[in-house]
Amino acid sequence: MDKVIFLVDMNAFFITCETLRHPELAGNPSAVAGSPEKRTGIILAANYEARACGVKTAMPVQEALRKCPTLILVPPDHAYYEQLSCQVMDYLSRYSPLLEQNSIDEAWLDMSGTEGLFGPPEEAAEKIQSGLRQELGLWCSIGIAPNKFLAKMASEMKKPLGITRLAVSDLPARLWPQPVGTMYGVGRKTTEELLKMNIRTIGDLAETPVERLLKKFGKAGYQMHQHARGIDPSPLTPHTADEVKSIGKSVTLAKDITALEEASAILTQLADEVSIRARHKQKKGHTVQITLKYHDFSLITRQCSISETNLAKRIRDAGLSLLEKNWDPKKPVRLLGISLGDFDPPVKGEQLSLFLTPDEEKAPTDVREQKEEKLQNTLDELHQKFGDQSVSWGSFRKPTK
Repeated sequence: MDKVIFLVDMNAFFITCETLRHPELAGNPSAVAGSPEKRTGIILAANYEARACGVKTAMPVQEALRKCPTLILVPPDHAYYEQLSCQVMDYLSRYSPLLEQNSIDEAWLDMSGTEGLFGPPEEAAEKIQSGLRQELGLWCSIGIAPNKFLAKMASEMKKPLGITRLAVSDLPARLWPQPVGTMYGVGRKTTEELLKMNIRTIGDLAETPVERLLKKFGKAGYQMHQHARGIDPSPLTPHTADEVKSIGKSVTLAKDITALEEASAILTQLADEVSIRARHKQKKGHTVQITLKYHDFSLITRQCSISETNLAKRIRDAGLSLLEKNWDPKKPVRLLGISLGDFDPPVKGEQLSLFLTPDEEKAPTDVREQKEEKLQNTLDELHQKFGDQSVSWGSFRKPTK
């Protein structure tokens, strides 16, 4: 029996989530983005009205506003998106227990042998698509293929609300004419190297002798060649919470930065997002790691051990300490990241009073940790109710005039 793999890709996920609670965004060019006043302000997601004006993901906010002066900007609320993502994954699991989440807004499903339950693949895809719209108000496109790679490529062919089936026999007409840079897993630098080799389309890549690709790219060259020919033996591997090895967040900056204060503010926001995800997954980690990528694309990682935690303040403090020790103002930074790892088994928080009493000021560290956890829970409730930007750590808020 041939495999039937779905790739379910949520359309313009962040901004669609925002439209659920801000209906006035519907039909108007809008995007989730950072502050236009900050150098780190970039477009995280744009709706299709904004894309029609030339607004793209990762575009600086100021450039997006030049292209679309009527663009409505909404600040990101990652805790909210994570919450809706979990609802999406729960919904998809009704159709198959073999689900592999690829990112916050997409997942592979092994639908092999489910025809008796949900009908032929296209019919099952229509049920998934309409169900997500009716129950959650979210749009998706679905790719159907015999393996994960082709399902991913198929999901990109028709958006929004597309359903595309791609068979190996379809490759010469539908896949091979596409530019090589559109192939899943081929990044910008690899695309540049392939173009230097006069490999311009996916078909060119499929017809290139594999020995030439191995010599240039090693194992990655072999995998690219296989994918271009529609071959992907990688299994669909369902993930559980216990399998998570680390939780991280990084951002490619709109402009390179050299100021430690600016980098610290960005890392603080990233630490908050890592903390939210760690608590959602009920994970506490012992290791904090930061990542710095410089303007010349060189990269360093630095890490330190801490007492087990998933609190934003602890993650932030460890990350900022690493950042200060390794900051070089002579080397402009283009990417910042932070992650929490070395997890203990899942944990649940306790409900405790918010403030330390005088006796508790002298208490052991674990008591302080419990109080900080209660404070963090309160912040989470405020963020969920009023948005990510409603409350932040005072040392990183600009004073009001």
